[in-house]
Amino acid sequence: MPDLRDLPAVDRLAAALDAPHHLAIRAARATIDERRNELKAGATDDPDLIARAQERLQRAEQPSLRRVLNATGVIVHTNLGRAPLAAAARAAVSRAAEGYSTLEWDPATGTRGSRHDHVEALLTELTGAEAALAVNNGAAAVLLAAAAIAGPDKEIVVSRGQLVEIGGGFRVPDVVAQAGATLKEVGTTNRTRRADYAGAISDRTGAILRAHPSNFRQLGFVQEVEIEELCELGVPVIDDVGSGNLAEDLRALQDEPPVRRSVKAGAALVCFSGDKLLGGPQAGLMVGTHAAVQAAKRHPLARALRLDKLSLAALEATLRLYRDPTTRQIPVLQMLTADDAALHAKATRLADGIGEVVESTAKVGGGALPLLELPGPAVAIPGDAEALAARLRANDPPIVGRIQDGRLLLDPRTLADDEIDLVRAALG
Repeated sequence: MPDLRDLPAVDRLAAALDAPHHLAIRAARATIDERRNELKAGATDDPDLIARAQERLQRAEQPSLRRVLNATGVIVHTNLGRAPLAAAARAAVSRAAEGYSTLEWDPATGTRGSRHDHVEALLTELTGAEAALAVNNGAAAVLLAAAAIAGPDKEIVVSRGQLVEIGGGFRVPDVVAQAGATLKEVGTTNRTRRADYAGAISDRTGAILRAHPSNFRQLGFVQEVEIEELCELGVPVIDDVGSGNLAEDLRALQDEPPVRRSVKAGAALVCFSGDKLLGGPQAGLMVGTHAAVQAAKRHPLARALRLDKLSLAALEATLRLYRDPTTRQIPVLQMLTADDAALHAKATRLADGIGEVVESTAKVGGGALPLLELPGPAVAIPGDAEALAARLRANDPPIVGRIQDGRLLLDPRTLADDEIDLVRAALG
């Protein structure tokens, strides 16, 4: 029976490992500590500690943030990094990361520039807004908007039907509180009228906040006030439109509020995400009137929430792709609008020798278009679904599918063409 006295010395185990001394010592010590705890708990097996320590070393050498092959059929998968970047955006990140950059320097004058300039002109061009600002995520954009437009000693009017919570426990009432403003609720959970807003406006009103419900929808006996009517009430309107619909010409996005509509209606600030339907990096985008954007830029929170150079590079490249709607090369939009013939061709190629093509349904994900279902093919892999899923997760790079009705399904919609063979090889 194994005994604590049988444990090898740290130096002896480290010497048996194929690694630099300092790494071998660390792995050996952790392995021995782990085995000591097992023995104290009553373990009776006799594992190969050298193999265990070597495996620990291999895991330690892998980066924590790694590429994943997404075969779930969820296009904007929050846990997997949301939108995959377009080739142009990836190239822009690489260029910006190579050395120094023009982040806050103007080469024409040789003087200090503004990081906001890299995307502001593109955002105003694409949305029709007077000014724009990019911060580090959508929640930050709403927080900064509320703080800059309303702030302390002012009220922000919100419909009770829009006091929502989104992923990570992010709640609209908490945003208003952190902005220093007072929340003033109007209407009811399912029905809010223009008169409810009008009756709530007073000298203390800083803004009306319209919050997009994001990952749920109310159906049936419901009523809400459209953005045009809100902007007619004579107070600043902050419109959180959620996922960043700049491709309003696409039929698939018809249920997502377009950014241009809110700008045209006269909203002081329109807030949306850069890494959902827009298809760029994590970012929170704010477009609107010159006065409102300037107030946001001057607010102390703006520096704390600013966007870094790599994200700015990816965002600029992504926005440039929107200039010509006939040639957009944005993966999220391509997956969303993929035609049936192309999907079945990918599914047939994926299934060859490893599974069968079945009909299934993909989702947009990321809190966007929660009611939209995307019918299409998937590949069902025979065998123990849980065991297969674990095997694919252990692959390098990890592969993630979905288990449905006791079967492991791999959805080709969210796999790039060059990833099909990688998945097949992992199951071969």
